[in-house]
Amino acid sequence: MKRITITACLMAATLGLNAQKPMNAPKGGKAISDELIGIFFEDISSSADGGLYAELIQNGSFEYSPAERDGWGAGTAWKQIRPGHSLGTLEVRKDNSIHPNNPTYLRLYAERVKEYYDYTGWKGFGIENEGFKGISVKAGAKYNFSAFFRNTGVAKQVRIVLGIPQGWGKDPKLLAEATITADSKDWKKYEAVLTAQEDCKNAVLQILVLNTGVLDIDMVSLMPQDTYKGHGLRKDLAQALADLQPKFMRFPGGCVVHGGGDGFWDTYRWKTTIGPKEQRRGLKNTWGYHQSMGLGYYEYFQFCEDLNMEPLPILPCGVSCQGTNGGWGMKNQAQDVVPMSEMDEWVQDALDLIEWANGDASTKWGRVRAEAGHPKPFSLKYLGIGNEERISPEFCERFRYMYKKIMEKYPNIIIVGTAGPGSHPGNPDLENGWKLAEELGMPIIDEHYYEKRDYFLSSRQYDKYPRNRKTKVYLGEYAAKDKKLIDALAEGLYLLHVERNADIVCMTSYAPLFAKKDATNWNPDMIYFDNERPYLTCSYYVQQLFGQSSGQYYYGDCVKFEDDKAGVEQPQADVHYGQSVILNVKTRKLYVKLVNATDKEKEVDINLSRFPIKKRCVKTVLSGKADDENNYEAQPIAPKKETIKAEKKFDMDLEPYSMVMLEYQL
Repeated sequence: MKRITITACLMAATLGLNAQKPMNAPKGGKAISDELIGIFFEDISSSADGGLYAELIQNGSFEYSPAERDGWGAGTAWKQIRPGHSLGTLEVRKDNSIHPNNPTYLRLYAERVKEYYDYTGWKGFGIENEGFKGISVKAGAKYNFSAFFRNTGVAKQVRIVLGIPQGWGKDPKLLAEATITADSKDWKKYEAVLTAQEDCKNAVLQILVLNTGVLDIDMVSLMPQDTYKGHGLRKDLAQALADLQPKFMRFPGGCVVHGGGDGFWDTYRWKTTIGPKEQRRGLKNTWGYHQSMGLGYYEYFQFCEDLNMEPLPILPCGVSCQGTNGGWGMKNQAQDVVPMSEMDEWVQDALDLIEWANGDASTKWGRVRAEAGHPKPFSLKYLGIGNEERISPEFCERFRYMYKKIMEKYPNIIIVGTAGPGSHPGNPDLENGWKLAEELGMPIIDEHYYEKRDYFLSSRQYDKYPRNRKTKVYLGEYAAKDKKLIDALAEGLYLLHVERNADIVCMTSYAPLFAKKDATNWNPDMIYFDNERPYLTCSYYVQQLFGQSSGQYYYGDCVKFEDDKAGVEQPQADVHYGQSVILNVKTRKLYVKLVNATDKEKEVDINLSRFPIKKRCVKTVLSGKADDENNYEAQPIAPKKETIKAEKKFDMDLEPYSMVMLEYQL
C-alpha cells in the first residue's frame, strides 16, 4: 500500500469535481491547506452532558461516585418525593446490574402510596430529577421518555410526570404525563412519549410507583424528539458549530484523553463509549464532573459526517498528561507511564479504532459499527496520538512504539503527534517534539498555546519556520486570554499570518469550544450557553469568517495598506493590521479578508484584476469598540452583511477595530 504524505493536507486545484468545475488558479498564488479551520471538542465546562448532548436527565444511570452524590445517596439531580405523605425507602445497589460497565442502579421500596385520609392530590412514592438545573421544554414539543425497570412481585403502575415546580409541599403543575406497567422480573426498557403543554425553563421529571412493593430503576432518559439531524444532539448548539463551516473536528480532548477524575489509570477508553447506552461506562472526568458517555465515539463520528468534517480522534499513548502530579508545565514533574510490556494493549486500541471506523462489516470492529446502525465506513483519515505530554524519554519510547505499529498495518493513516505543552520557540518540549517528528517522518505535529492578546497582535512565529520540513503544523489549541472584540481581532490578525503560512500550518482549532453558564472550568471560550440558547462571542464570529473562506491558494500581493511602506507580504511584528486573499478553485470563490486592530482608520488599495469576478460582492463587517464583548446580558457584536457592486480595482477605508470580508463569485 502506498503511504499518503502530507500533501493530503494541501489540496491542489485538480482535486475532485464539485457542483462547479474547478478553475485554474491565476498566477501568483501559493498552494495552501483548505482544511485550515476546524473545531476542537472537549468535555470541559459541561460541554457534553447538559450541553451538546441533548439528554435532559442528569445522572440517569445513577453512576455518580459517592463523592458526587447527595446526602441520601441516589445521586446528584435526584431527590425522593412523597406526594400524599406516601412512605418508602431508596437504596443504591450494584448486584445483578444491566451491564458491568453500568453497575449502579436504584431500588425503590414503596411501602405506602396514599395517605389514610381522603387525599385528593397526587399519590405514589418515587423520585424526581431536576435535569441540569432545570429541564427546558417547549409547548407542543415531544419528548421521548425511557427507563429500565425490573419488578418484584405484582406488576406495578408507574406514573411518569413532567411538571412545573410549585414550591415546597405542593404538587407540580402538570405539563405532560404517561403511565407505564412495569411487569418484567428481568431488566426491560420501557418507553413513552410526553408532549409538553406549555413552555417551561425549569421543569422536573417525576417517576411515581402507584403500588406497594419493590421496583429497580436504571437508565432514565428524557430526550427531545427534535434533535440535530435526528442524531441526539441539541439543535441550537450543533447548528452554531455547523455555521462555523469547520473542516475537521478533534475529540474527545484535550486532557480528557489521559484519564478520569481519579487519575491516569482511570483513562478514557473509546471502546466503552460505543454500543447501546446502557452498556457504556460513565466516568468522572479530568475536569471534576461525571460523563455519561451518551455522547461517545459513535456520536462524534456521526456528527463529523453530518457536518462534512474530517474526524480527528485523539488516543492516549501510555503516558500521563502535563497536568498530572503537580500541575501544568512543571519542568521536573513525574509522569505516570504504562510499562512497555503492556503497551501492546494501547496499540491494539488504536488499530481496533481504525478498523471500527474504516473496516467493512466482515471485520470484527467494522461489524460492531455496522450493527450499531452505520454499515458504511466513516473513512477515517487522521489519528492523533497523545496530547500535551512532556516530551520525555519515556514518552518518546512509547510514541515511537505506537507510531511504528500503526504505520505497519495502516500506512495510509495520517498520524498527528504532539509538541508538548506551551509550543513556543525555545521551549524544550517543543524542540524535543520536533526532533521526534523529524526522526519518524511524522506528517503533522500539534502545537498549543494560550496567550494575552499582545502575543497574537505581534507574533509572526510561522514566518520563521523552516520551509523544508516534511512535518506540518496543526495549531490544535490557542486563544487570546480574554473575550473582548480586540482579543478576537488579535486572533483574526494571527490567523491572517497563519493563512500566509498555510503551506506550513495545515490545520487550526480555537479552544475551548463550549462553556455552560454556572459550570465553567475555563475562560475564555468560543461559545457560552445555558439551557435555552447559545451566546456567541466575538471570537466565534472571527472564526466563522475564516471557516467560510477556506481555499487552496493564497495571494499576498493584491492588497496594500497606504501607510505600510514595508509592504504586506511579510508584515512587521508591530503592525496591527493585515490582509489575505484566498481563492477556492472548487467553489470558484474569492475571499478578501482585512483586519484593523488599531484605533485609527486605515486606507486600503485592492487590485483583483487577475480574477474574473462577477458583478456583485457580499461584504461582511465585524466592528465595534475595542472593549466590547458579547455575554449573557447583551451581544453588541455581530457581523453585518450587504451586497455591493464588485470592482476589480478600488480603495477602501477600514474603520478602527474591525474585520471585513469581501466574497466574490468567479
